[in-house]
Amino acid sequence: MTTHEKRIHTLFDYWLTSSLVLVFLTIIIGGLTRLTNSGLSITEWELFSGILPPLNNASWEKYFDLYKQIPQFKLINPNMLLSEFKIIFYWEYFHRILARLIGLFFLIPFIYFYFCKKINKLYLNNCLIIFFLIILQGLVGWYMVKSGLVNVVTVSHYRLSIHLSIALIIISLLFWLIINIRNNTHKTFLKFSENNLPFNIFILIIFVQIVIGAFVSGLDAGSIYQTWPLMGNTYFPDDISNENLLNFSNHSLVQFYHRNLAYIIIGYIIILSFYIFKKEKKELYKPLKIVLLILSFQVLMGIFTLLSGLNIFVASAHQITSVILVFAAINLNYLNAK
Repeated sequence: MTTHEKRIHTLFDYWLTSSLVLVFLTIIIGGLTRLTNSGLSITEWELFSGILPPLNNASWEKYFDLYKQIPQFKLINPNMLLSEFKIIFYWEYFHRILARLIGLFFLIPFIYFYFCKKINKLYLNNCLIIFFLIILQGLVGWYMVKSGLVNVVTVSHYRLSIHLSIALIIISLLFWLIINIRNNTHKTFLKFSENNLPFNIFILIIFVQIVIGAFVSGLDAGSIYQTWPLMGNTYFPDDISNENLLNFSNHSLVQFYHRNLAYIIIGYIIILSFYIFKKEKKELYKPLKIVLLILSFQVLMGIFTLLSGLNIFVASAHQITSVILVFAAINLNYLNAK
């Protein structure tokens, strides 16, 4: 490999790593946007306009007047002042700006790397998939926002979970691709085989848990029971009946599932740990310890989120750690994969 080719491969690595950081930052800002109930502050799509925030009082009044027309303002914030509106506006604004930045930051270098013919085609094909997912993510983001502009005071928790799921898939594919590049390998993400299956299941359970977590966030279900380990005075919430156990719009039930899936994940990683030590997979000992450490912190943050009365900083730490846990689980999967 020539010096020029090495430089291109290094730039390719830096580009993907920077893209991953941007996506991670966007997920963090998106979580805070939801926690501060700021996602509906901008009520228009503004694909090309809206790059700059309002620069004068007339512009601010325009955005504020549009917000006043939706149910969230009328039913939840009828006494909101313009100064208060600006706070929630900027959360959503920065979230959208980051999303735009990711799209451009990924597209332009991708075109360069594609035509320079120095990067492995398998890697470029993965990048193409990621780019299409980024476009889809933008469309789903607006589809989500639209659900909160009429009849209800917040976005659909189902659409919110789809929005978060696509973000997780994007950042997971980026992380897997970066690991492959740095180790000069071409391992397939979540390739199902007898050897990989226990680790694939672990990742999938975490993904499902994060989706349920999006339901909890979207429904504000964490505000129903803020006690632990019991939900109020009982293990199973006493305000639901057996007839609606598949009703994922029930606040109490969704929180119950989120809690208990966490217990399942803990039990599963204990079993997986025994499996790793029994098989003497010594190369997995260190990454397993990292998973156990992050998972322990994640569970504690979940408990403290409830007990703190949904403190925004603790809740944000809980959400951020979930993404870091995904990284740790993917790394464990990669090192085991054949």
